[in-house]
Amino acid sequence: MSIKLEGSWVALATPFRNDVVDEAKIKELVKWHIKNGTNGIVACGTTGEAPTLSDDEKSVVVRAVVEAADKKIPVMAGTGTNDTKHVISLNKRAERDGADGVLIVTPYYNRPTQNGLYQHFKAIAEATSLGIVVYNIQSRTAVNIETATLAKLSNDFSNIIGVKEASGSLDQMSMVARSCRKGFVMLSGDDGMTLPCMSVGGKGIISTVGNIIPKQMSEMTNLALAGEWQQAREMHLRLFPLFRTMFMETNPCPLKEAMAMMKLIDSPELRLPMYRVEEATRQRLASTLKEFGLLS
Repeated sequence: MSIKLEGSWVALATPFRNDVVDEAKIKELVKWHIKNGTNGIVACGTTGEAPTLSDDEKSVVVRAVVEAADKKIPVMAGTGTNDTKHVISLNKRAERDGADGVLIVTPYYNRPTQNGLYQHFKAIAEATSLGIVVYNIQSRTAVNIETATLAKLSNDFSNIIGVKEASGSLDQMSMVARSCRKGFVMLSGDDGMTLPCMSVGGKGIISTVGNIIPKQMSEMTNLALAGEWQQAREMHLRLFPLFRTMFMETNPCPLKEAMAMMKLIDSPELRLPMYRVEEATRQRLASTLKEFGLLS
C-alpha cells in the first residue's frame, strides 16, 4: 500500500496485560480507529512506549496493527534508535511484518552533528525501499535536524517522504515548507500545533490525542485540507484544553489513564520508567473528559 501522508494519523498507545503486549486489544483499537476516520496508524512510536519494547515485541505490535488494518488504512512502524545498524535491522523487520512505511526519530543521547544526521539517514534510506518519515523532536533527543539537512535528504533520497515536525517552532515549520522538495510532506508532531503547522503547509498530524478523539481529529484536519479554515480554527480552539490536559505529565502517562477511564483499554498499565499519573492529574483528566462528553 502506498502511503498517503495527510489528515490524522494516530500514534497508537500499546496496551499491556500483566506486562505482556495485548494483541487482541490492539486489533480492537485499530478497527475502532478505522470506523472513526483515522487516516493511518503509527505503531511503536513514543506514545506506543517503543523505548521499553523489545525488538520481538515491536514485531508483535506491528503485525497486530497490520492485520487489523487489513489494508484499509496504511501503517507506519516506529523504528528509530540512536544506532544506525539497529535501525536498519528494525526496518527489515518492519517490512517483513507488513508495515507500509517507517517513522525514524533523530538519534538521541549521542548527539550527532548535522553531517552525522545526514549520514545516518543516508545509510537507512539506501538500505530500505519503505517510505521514511523523519521524526524531529529535539526536546526528547537533544538534537534538532536543521532545515538545510532535511532539505538535502529530501532532495537526495526519494524514499524519505516526510517529516514529523515536533520542534514547536512555526519558524522552522515555515522553512521546512519552503525548502524541501515538492511532494515532501510535513506533519505536526504536537496536537496543539496541528492547525498552526497546517496553516504554513503541513498536511496533518501524527496524533496522541487522536487515541481518544479520532473522529474529531480527522474532522479538524480534513477541514483544514479543504481550506475551511474558520471551521477548523473553531474546532482547534474547542479542543485545545483537551490537548493541554493530555500533556500535564509525560506522554503517554495521562493518555493511558484517560483511555482506561474511557474503557478503551483495560488498565493504564505502563512500563517503567513510565509510571501512573499523580492523583491531582487523574482528577484533572476526569474533569476534562467529562467536560468534553468523553466520560459519564
